[in-house]
Amino acid sequence: MRFPLFLRLVLRPASAAILLASLFAPGLIPAQQPYKVIDRWTIGGEGGWDYLLADSSAHRLYIAHGVRVEVIDTTTGKPAGAITGLHGVHGIALDTDGTFGYISDGGGNAVVVFNRATLATVATVSAGVNPDGIVFEPVTHTVWAFNGRSKDVSVIDAATQKVVATIRLPGKPEFPAVDGQGTVFANIEDKNQIVRFDARSFKITATWSAGCNSPSGLAFDVYGHRLFPVCDGNKMSVVDSLSGKLLATAAIGDGPDAAGWSSAYSLAFASSGDGVLSIVDASAPGYPTIQKLATQRGARTMAYDPGADRVYLVSADFGPRPDPTPDNPRPRPAVLPGSFQVIVVGR
Repeated sequence: MRFPLFLRLVLRPASAAILLASLFAPGLIPAQQPYKVIDRWTIGGEGGWDYLLADSSAHRLYIAHGVRVEVIDTTTGKPAGAITGLHGVHGIALDTDGTFGYISDGGGNAVVVFNRATLATVATVSAGVNPDGIVFEPVTHTVWAFNGRSKDVSVIDAATQKVVATIRLPGKPEFPAVDGQGTVFANIEDKNQIVRFDARSFKITATWSAGCNSPSGLAFDVYGHRLFPVCDGNKMSVVDSLSGKLLATAAIGDGPDAAGWSSAYSLAFASSGDGVLSIVDASAPGYPTIQKLATQRGARTMAYDPGADRVYLVSADFGPRPDPTPDNPRPRPAVLPGSFQVIVVGR
């Protein structure tokens, strides 16, 4: 960069060096730019959807889509394959050595193990009733499947692919998170709580208030010891993961179901069914919401890819909402066939 004459006259060499360093410091310029929708990838197919998981190193995006898991190449936006033969998928977890993935097949009351190189199913492990949130715990090499209807956790030994513990919960679990040091956290949606587990002893070691109602998605700032549950009432809580103390609440969209965390930029994300991606600055006092990005109605789940600094969301086009009935007082509108898509957010 060539400075104007008046700047060259007044800037001493040291001052110029500092200015240049600040202008081109890694992350400074991107951090000041707003996020925007930069692409849409049409996937098609039928059925509803749930959680997504981004594998930065492999440039893959895993999407729970009805009775299958879609696998998308994030460098091209094209399908890389799918895991099929399932019964109703909720979540995906990956081991730390790049070999296996794990699917909570809620409709089959099982965890399905697949080979990440071939996408072939290698094992099916019976779990509790309707496994939903799922996470791999790297210290104990165990897979934790949180069963929504039986209100317990099935802990699976990744080496033997067998259940080694079943832990009763105080209520209906939602999304889990791990700290990489042998501790597991999970939201308890119907009790407005967060529970903490010791992965070695398979015991609950703390039960805290989530600081908001019906916590669903959960993001985790591991190094800053902060949990970010997203809740009804347009709220994201900030909870100290060591003490359980409520640090703050931030404003987000309506009907959230997932959250994400960027350690590089100290940003927390929340995706909501009203079609808003809320972005919270966790480095600023008061945790201000610095952006509410319009995405698409129904885009309530998301995955953050830290390698690309991208957020992936999914939604589809909908038909008219059916009239309520006594058996179904809150009917959902039908998804139009072939309209399922990934919404790519970046800057």
